[in-house]
Amino acid sequence: MNLGQAIIEALESLNSNKLRSSLTILGIVIGVGAVIAMLAVGNGAQNTITGSISGIGSNLLFVMSGNSNQDLTNIEPLTMDDANALLDQFQAPSIEGVAPVVNGDVTVTAGSKSTSTFVYGVTTSYESVRNYHVTEGSFITEDQVLGKASVVLLGPDVAKALFDRTEGLVGETVRIEGQPFKVIGVLESKGGSAFVSQDDVVIVPITTSQARLTRRSNDRIDLIFVQSISADAISQASEEIAQILRTRHRTKVGEDDFTILSQQDFVETAKTITNVMTIFLGGIAGISLLVGGIGIMNIMLVSVTERTREIGLRKALGARKKDIMIQFLTESSLLSLFGGVIGIGLGWLISFVVGRIAASSGTPLNPVVGLDAILLATIFSTAVGLFFGLYPANRAANLEPVEALRYE
Repeated sequence: MNLGQAIIEALESLNSNKLRSSLTILGIVIGVGAVIAMLAVGNGAQNTITGSISGIGSNLLFVMSGNSNQDLTNIEPLTMDDANALLDQFQAPSIEGVAPVVNGDVTVTAGSKSTSTFVYGVTTSYESVRNYHVTEGSFITEDQVLGKASVVLLGPDVAKALFDRTEGLVGETVRIEGQPFKVIGVLESKGGSAFVSQDDVVIVPITTSQARLTRRSNDRIDLIFVQSISADAISQASEEIAQILRTRHRTKVGEDDFTILSQQDFVETAKTITNVMTIFLGGIAGISLLVGGIGIMNIMLVSVTERTREIGLRKALGARKKDIMIQFLTESSLLSLFGGVIGIGLGWLISFVVGRIAASSGTPLNPVVGLDAILLATIFSTAVGLFFGLYPANRAANLEPVEALRYE
């Protein structure tokens, strides 16, 4: 029996039991659709998170106080003097800009509306180092930093939450932790997401934040953003930062009381987390594929029992054991293959619906149905059909012709 003949006979057999074949295929359809949808959602989440982080800048370094390998009691905090030392072009020629920051969680109110957000206390250099722009108004000036001015820049998300708009807000007054601040500008959107939002922030002068909001000493800071001269100079800039801070903090190599991270470090961490999530979701969805495979095996065993006399007649007329096995394996493989093809369509539809729901709720999640997910689901569904069809096919092939013909 050649393959073409086996396929034709398998199709005729499946067509003679349309309802049973359809219900069997349904299990595979649900399994494949779930796998593709879960992988698509996982890939979409990864793209959203890593894209948001990548928008920070490829030549940006983050310097934070503390190190996982050090005793917390021996950590020297970062200071404004540390940040100023990094601007020394003789010791750090690979560094282009430095932006010290103090930060914290605050509640911002305007009239009857309020929102919890993140406050950054910054210097004037923050605008260029972080590549921030304003859609209206102006950024914080040196005079406002020196004068501890009560001025604030609103992120787009905060502006929408408080005023339901992002325009015409310059001159408005908001309260941060109960204290009045004048709005001097609205920040341009940085493409934040529901997971890592760069738009849900307010920015005030660093001196104002230290004195009235985050309650830091005049010299202590939480974070230093460092801009290297280029993306290729990231490693060299990191070494220069480490050497300067080791000298200032009097620490040895391997005993740093600070941590230096690059944008790529955050991207890799985010990818690791989302990959684990995607594998977890795909694994759960894959269980439904196994259930569908068991359904195929059950149906094929029933089919063997129903067609015992037919099998006996075929063997009596000269059909070989291999021919019988090919016939039943072809039927089980076609069941799973049809289910896989339909399941691809279902998975794409689910992904599309999830993307639309996310968009309507303001979450920029765009599920991505990749070719790898389609191939994986199709190959795996076909393999399930072969695997779970093997036992029924072998059982049919081993029937004795005489006993099969006598079967009632």
